[in-house]
Amino acid sequence: MPFPRYECLLLLTVSCVSLAPGQPPVTRLNPAIKQIVDAVSEDRLGATMKRLEAFGTRYVLSEQDSPTHGIGAAQRWIFDEFKSYSPRLQVSLDKFTAKKSQRIVHDTDLANVVAVLPGTIDAERFVVISSHYDSIAARRGPGTPRTDDEGPRTPQEVEPVAPGVSDNASGVAAVLELARIMSQYEFDKSVVFIAFSAEEVGLLGSQAYAAKAKQEKLEIEAVLNNDIIGNDVAGNGRSANNRVRVFSEGPEDSPSRSLARYTKEIAERYVPSMTVDLIFRRDRFGRGGDHTSFNREGFAAVRLTTPSENYANQHTATDTLANASVPYTARVARMNAAVLASLALAPKPPIVMRPRPPGPPTNGTSTPAPGSSPSPAPPEAVSQRPAGRPMGPGLTRGKSGYDAALRWEMPKPEPDLAGYAIVIRATTAPLWEREIYVGNVTEYTIPDLSIDDVVIGVKAIDKDGNQSLVAAYDLPAPLSPARRDDGTGAPRTPTDRQ
Repeated sequence: MPFPRYECLLLLTVSCVSLAPGQPPVTRLNPAIKQIVDAVSEDRLGATMKRLEAFGTRYVLSEQDSPTHGIGAAQRWIFDEFKSYSPRLQVSLDKFTAKKSQRIVHDTDLANVVAVLPGTIDAERFVVISSHYDSIAARRGPGTPRTDDEGPRTPQEVEPVAPGVSDNASGVAAVLELARIMSQYEFDKSVVFIAFSAEEVGLLGSQAYAAKAKQEKLEIEAVLNNDIIGNDVAGNGRSANNRVRVFSEGPEDSPSRSLARYTKEIAERYVPSMTVDLIFRRDRFGRGGDHTSFNREGFAAVRLTTPSENYANQHTATDTLANASVPYTARVARMNAAVLASLALAPKPPIVMRPRPPGPPTNGTSTPAPGSSPSPAPPEAVSQRPAGRPMGPGLTRGKSGYDAALRWEMPKPEPDLAGYAIVIRATTAPLWEREIYVGNVTEYTIPDLSIDDVVIGVKAIDKDGNQSLVAAYDLPAPLSPARRDDGTGAPRTPTDRQ
């Protein structure tokens, strides 16, 4: 059967709505994304979780050469699964060495399994869905806390059976299922599907991958990390089977928080029976996951995990398929599908801020009178700015001193870009509260709006209604005490207002 091509679906979508100049694209379900969400198979997810359980253990120091048991057999099976889905998937082993430590008795060669679906328009920009395929079952005394990224201190503390179904065959099943489905479509950006190794002994696989991505200056726009999405009844008997938690690192308007808000909006739009609970902290207390490795390297990354964790089963021989919920995993996989596909089809976010240049202001600002704010750069100054020249905050009080004057940039805009929307919320509000579609412009002024009292952001929207992540205007990082903190970089003077 020939692959369905996104171009055909695009024509179908555009024909549904006539997009007049100056009108915002109508918020609606994209037929292509809905097809992807609906294609998630509960049966296939269950079969994958059962197959990974059958390897007995996927502990990092387990067998590597057995065809049926241990981490080596699991790695090869995941690799072959990726390869079987589509010739368009570029499948590889991202190899690294886990060095001898308290947790590992000798240097051990391991590998992340990576599948890349190349984008058709912006192939050098990546959106990632990840999970970890290693497992562990630890011998611990009563009351000893369990953590995701801190395994037992010696191999002697590890049980020989570690099925690891909820933690984390469930996450791997979601990654594989979305690779199977999405590899039959084409997307603007490249989509990366990753099964990490060595998460349970210190996030080693994701650390190696994220560090290499940072070194190679890869444009990773977003990472959706799925860890423990396989059970919906907690150890205390409580169940929240219609909810999923999304953890995101701060500060308030960090790229990871933007990704978390996007995840809630898109996931609930396509899977309305589910609710995303935004948890504005990096992870659970005393816990960790592979998204943290990306946060440390400056990438936007969030963790999706069940609110109904069963600590009695985690990292034990009882983390089995019998104690998991395949239907819950399927619902969370559908939410991932909506967010990942939407990101992969959407324009890149606009640039609203860049680091300020050292020293006095450049052609993007003018030196203000003491106590006032810098004036926005005229359009010609923005358009003539040399490539790579930093720009300061693109948000000022405008000519009146009482407006919100915004400007942003969009280098190499996508051919199907329709325009931009400005979003606003109170500084204490978790979600955006107001949206203004402004068309295909890169400057806009909102009269009589105090930029001190609200948070303002901008997102790009294409002609099919796909929306980018929001880029929020934030306070620039403080300068040294000898410098002004008004965005100009000018020295302080005795006449500055305090």
